Amino acid sequence: MRTVDARTRPLAEVAPLLAKPAFDAVVLGAGARARVKEMFGRELTAAEVVDRIIAGVRREGDAALLRYTELIDGPRLTAESLTVSAAEFAAARAAVDPAVMASLARAIANVRSYHAERVPTSWATDREHGAMLGQRCLPLERVGVYVPGGTAAYPSSVIMNIVPAVVAGVKEIIMAVPPARDGSVNPYVLAAAEAAGATTVVKAGGAQAVAALAFGTVTVPKVDKITGPGNIFVTLAKKAVYGYCDIDMLAGPSEILIVADDSADPAFIAADLLSQAEHDVLATGTLITDSPALAAAVERETARQLALLPRSAIAGEALARNGLIIIAADLAAAMELANAAAPEHLEIVTADPFALLPAVRHAGAVFLGPYSPEPLGDYLAGPNHVLPTGGTARFYSVLSVETFMKRTSVIAYTAAALAAVSEDVIRLAAAEGLEAHANAVRIRRRDNVADSSRA
Repeated sequence: MRTVDARTRPLAEVAPLLAKPAFDAVVLGAGARARVKEMFGRELTAAEVVDRIIAGVRREGDAALLRYTELIDGPRLTAESLTVSAAEFAAARAAVDPAVMASLARAIANVRSYHAERVPTSWATDREHGAMLGQRCLPLERVGVYVPGGTAAYPSSVIMNIVPAVVAGVKEIIMAVPPARDGSVNPYVLAAAEAAGATTVVKAGGAQAVAALAFGTVTVPKVDKITGPGNIFVTLAKKAVYGYCDIDMLAGPSEILIVADDSADPAFIAADLLSQAEHDVLATGTLITDSPALAAAVERETARQLALLPRSAIAGEALARNGLIIIAADLAAAMELANAAAPEHLEIVTADPFALLPAVRHAGAVFLGPYSPEPLGDYLAGPNHVLPTGGTARFYSVLSVETFMKRTSVIAYTAAALAAVSEDVIRLAAAEGLEAHANAVRIRRRDNVADSSRA
């Protein structure tokens, strides 16, 4: 990890240290480049790979989906084995540890309870002259949920994506997850999908799964929206299909930023930094503190804990690349830097963390106090863990029930209500040169006058 003493430096000079590279600027490693060359006959950028895969799936449907699944993930599936069968769900239920399933059930209950508190409702209000204005809040009909695979299994991501969709009232939830080389899916992922309420589980990942969800195949239904994080290929694919369907956000590598003072336990801070660093080598961990002593203690403690982790190679590389400790002049400066970073996860571990909450302007999720570690939000507390990354918390929001709903305006005017505003509408339409717009109101006004004269 790198330590920067910013106590005498302007914030504007320090803030760029917190900037994240654009997700589409990621350069493929040597292994990935070789694999791409093997598949396509020449080296391609990640975006070029995604474009080719999407075009293939859009053109060939299941055939391309199955071909890319075999080339990238290994299993030789058929259209019949592409979706998880009842027997596979049953086998997953039999394979999982009942204690883990009980914990997953509690997580589902907590997530359902939290999201049920914020379901948007339709409304209508009466206005002058008998007019009515309102809004209908309706669930999307069919959504696709992407659950990443790769170096770890994520039943928690299953819950966080599916449960809000169920609470919103979505009728069909199609989950896509990369299969193992033998064509299987992690039993905990399958058990979580069944318990959370997935309609169908498709054994496909990467850009090919995103393309299948966006455009549909014989086997995979076309969806209205795709949610869920993934690797660079998944993120670029979501960007490419946006407009054909909706997406939740363009998610990048995991991030944690911790603002702490000398009341914080260095062991707690180090553990929380490592909890995100172990995701992948692109993950980011940052501590901003006004205490040089805490900074030094956290650096020592992080090295001690890192050596004990099963995923120490991944976490160690992540912190070597993207680990940062900033010593700020005070907590106010620390919060300004935190807002500049707009992190996915923001922990405030100070003597009075609630006093700093009003200073938070940009963050995906905020964790207050020493006993609110980020993994609590990942698994059990109830708020969603699908969060904006890469500084996009400045304008993106956490995945929620609203993610799976749409809003429709409702307008109902009476003749009297229209007459009261007709001159304004006609005048504004004329100002824009749209005579047919004006006439659509004008003709109703003439009709009202005719009705009055007949009466």
